Amino acid sequence: MAHYRQVGEIPRKRHTQFRDPEGRLYAEELMGVEGFSADSALLYHRFLPTAIVDARTVDEDRGVLTPNLPLKPRHVRAPLLEWKPTDAVTGRRVLFGNADVVVAFVVASEPSPLYRNAAGDELLYVQSGGGTVETVYGALTVGDGDYVVVPTSCTYRVVPDSPMSVLVLEARGHVGPPKRYLSARGQFLEHAPYCERDLRGPTEPLLVDGEDVDVLVRHRAGLTSFTYANHPFDVVGWDGCLYPWAFNVRDFEPITGRVHQPPPVHQTFEGPGFVVCSFCPRKVDYHPLAVPVPYNHANVDSDELMFYVGGNYEARKGSGIGVGSFSLHPSGCTHGPQPGAVEASLGVEAFDETAVMVDTFRPLELGEAALEAEDPRYAWSWARRGPDLP
Repeated sequence: MAHYRQVGEIPRKRHTQFRDPEGRLYAEELMGVEGFSADSALLYHRFLPTAIVDARTVDEDRGVLTPNLPLKPRHVRAPLLEWKPTDAVTGRRVLFGNADVVVAFVVASEPSPLYRNAAGDELLYVQSGGGTVETVYGALTVGDGDYVVVPTSCTYRVVPDSPMSVLVLEARGHVGPPKRYLSARGQFLEHAPYCERDLRGPTEPLLVDGEDVDVLVRHRAGLTSFTYANHPFDVVGWDGCLYPWAFNVRDFEPITGRVHQPPPVHQTFEGPGFVVCSFCPRKVDYHPLAVPVPYNHANVDSDELMFYVGGNYEARKGSGIGVGSFSLHPSGCTHGPQPGAVEASLGVEAFDETAVMVDTFRPLELGEAALEAEDPRYAWSWARRGPDLP
């Protein structure tokens, strides 16, 4: 994310002596992606960020992923999942996943442990509730409709003010705006549906005192808990182009046309092996013979996962899908509007709907939580008959 920011105190020249009021040197830490060849940030710590005093393997059982067999469309109703008091890190329930991305969901009411994902960026979407995402760069206040991009190896924790329902994408790589929205130097272009003015980053350092502090680290081989000699939230200042940032879906400006526009106009982020789109309230097609709902289509190279977060999704009326539903339409299956939706949409001028779509270019498998909350009748809803229907 090539958008330069400076927060807190930093020296005029990088990699030069920078001392605290007592004359002690601050410790530099370069956070960079692709070695030293891409975006980075330079952080200044009060204590050594390398000072670990213990490391312990942490066992984790996230359940198994099951192939989508027999191949068919799926409907998962997240509101049916049962939740005990939990946090936004250890309480995640895996719904779907493949080698590129894990899609999880959580209803968090407790502060999470300090955590960092060293295997890839994380993208959080706050469906409801709110709180604070505290990070080594500073804090972000978040609420319903916020996307939060957390860079690889950024130490953070989530502190809810009220129960937070959060969609979590754990990538095996980096997540950012689509390249076609950006200039060669990283500025948002005029055709992009959002821009730098819509982004929120930390505005001041977050300094926390403490000794022997545990940080849970996700890495390619599993989970490890490191104990640090000092609290990692000790950064007095930083600058650069790599940092956590938030963007609210209400600031996404929908692109519309005379006839139905394809899903790429809704694209919001891209990651390795997947894209994320935002379907927002909008005026719809204005050709006098336009059909506003999507045409039937086959995703020949991708699986389409849709998370319905607000309003009434016109194309799915009559299918049983509502707010909090996930629909999975895999490659190999043609899908489209429910029976009657095309006729009902004719002449409609606007859609009041909000949804987050994740298209993956490898097949998505089903987590145990998805199977627990699945509506087995959904695949037959277009024909209105099938093995689970009378």
